[in-house]
Amino acid sequence: MIPLLRGIRPSFPPLASALVEPNGLLAAGGKLDPDWLLAAYRRGIFPWYSEGDPILWWSPDPRMVLRPASIRIRRSLAKRLRNAEYEVRCDTAFAATLAACAAPRDAEGGTWIVPEIQAAYWKLHELGWAHSVETWMDGELAGGLYGVAVGRVFYGESMFARRTDASKIALAHLARDLERRNFAVIDCQMVTAHLASMGASPIPRKEFEAILATHIDADARGERWQADRMRDLDWTIPTTDRGASTSRRLGGD
Repeated sequence: MIPLLRGIRPSFPPLASALVEPNGLLAAGGKLDPDWLLAAYRRGIFPWYSEGDPILWWSPDPRMVLRPASIRIRRSLAKRLRNAEYEVRCDTAFAATLAACAAPRDAEGGTWIVPEIQAAYWKLHELGWAHSVETWMDGELAGGLYGVAVGRVFYGESMFARRTDASKIALAHLARDLERRNFAVIDCQMVTAHLASMGASPIPRKEFEAILATHIDADARGERWQADRMRDLDWTIPTTDRGASTSRRLGGD
């Protein structure tokens, strides 16, 4: 059994009380307003549930994280990054990015990014906490991702692609930018083969908590990212030809 959160103010049980199966399920109930969401992220907790279900809060063990300097780029993607037949922008199309990530990706038409989640993260975006990284090709939004930045931790939520490598381009730019800004990790939440192919790796929840203790600034304030924040990045980086799978929460191509 998991506790049902009923209070007005955000309050979560100890992370050690999260279920083993399903991995990381911590609590149900509560709210999706900014106070609740930011309190959750500062402790390494995130919401994830399907339409018709109560709000469910999670803190899995192990935790999948990508250290910005450790992103792994295949040669084909590295070539595309250097050719720059695209433009990467930040926070210019958050609503469109969110809607694209919420679009059903299977025959059953399901999505965890329900209308209440979309409304909640739009509020976080307006307050400067939630951000979109967008890949534009031929004047159109071709792919991207969104997530939440608190202190020096970026919580990746989801990504989408309408053209080949468009979401990977966004993730590569995000990682490179966060590296130069001394961010500790990109939280990828769940363990997937795709994210492992991009350099992410699982760590124990205790280790993730230690990272947060050092890099989550309780006094941090949200701020809107500049559209050209990721301009002039250096793509002279090590490459690999490792492949990738296609199904993940922090989705992709």
